[in-house]
Amino acid sequence: MSTSVNINFQQLKSKLQLPKPWDSIIIFVLNILLTIPVFIIVHQNIIDPQWPFHLDQVFLFLIIVILFQLLLRALRTIIIIAIFVYLLVLLFGTVIGGYGFNAVAEDYRAMMYSMADNPNPQDVIIAKLLPFPNKSQILESIEFNNPKVRNFALYATTQHFKDVKGYHKDRRMIQCFAVFKEIRNRWNYVNDPKNTEYIASASESLVHFSGDCDDHAILMAACIRAIGGTPRLIHTGGHIYPEMLIGKKADLEQANYLIKNVLFKEETRGKEIHYHVDERGQIWLNLDYTARFPGGPFMSEEILGALTLN
Repeated sequence: MSTSVNINFQQLKSKLQLPKPWDSIIIFVLNILLTIPVFIIVHQNIIDPQWPFHLDQVFLFLIIVILFQLLLRALRTIIIIAIFVYLLVLLFGTVIGGYGFNAVAEDYRAMMYSMADNPNPQDVIIAKLLPFPNKSQILESIEFNNPKVRNFALYATTQHFKDVKGYHKDRRMIQCFAVFKEIRNRWNYVNDPKNTEYIASASESLVHFSGDCDDHAILMAACIRAIGGTPRLIHTGGHIYPEMLIGKKADLEQANYLIKNVLFKEETRGKEIHYHVDERGQIWLNLDYTARFPGGPFMSEEILGALTLN
């Protein structure tokens, strides 16, 4: 029995064996695609020795390339089979208009762009791997680069807090709070169709400013992102709501002062500011539609998942 299995595996291996040098080229290309994000993560998380001519980065890149090359060559047959199946799936997605080659290329490019500007680039990959309900559809719906979304966000900044003076370094935070106020003042909660999870895009929600919690979170996140803020969506089981990155403790103190003493004095009278602190000490302020001011009370504090837009 064991001999038969070995013979069958050898036959399968010989059938999938690509003519030289194509198997080596495929392994090398895969190596580079894996090395680039790993290099960014490792480089951002180690102390920079500041060697001349960036030789430390060159050596680090070469070490990662060599390690991946050894690993990939050891698993060559399995990898070739997996790549072959993956290409067939992408070909099918391309033909039927689903997730295909163009989508993969765009996702990889976007991931590299996000990682390059992120002090914790591994978070970009972790965010893509962590479970979140309807993640792909929600990400597609957060159209922060849609002109309609961008124009509305700009409009919101002209309607609120435009005349606040003396806080130039806090301008982006204040403008994001203006977006919150404009959407909050307009939002009308409407349930999804019965037994259906309807997810509206940000541009769609701009028509009537109506929908359920995920529609509100999508619109808020898109508009905050459109003017340079960093939003994330929090999943708590039966609810999804948006949060905005404030920064560290000193930034929270400034945000607290602005909210309670300058921008939302009436709404916050006698109230507390609510926020979350993530595993890196970064502070996120609640922007839920149920809140009358940034940092309003949470409907639920049990976080089951977080989706960050970097």
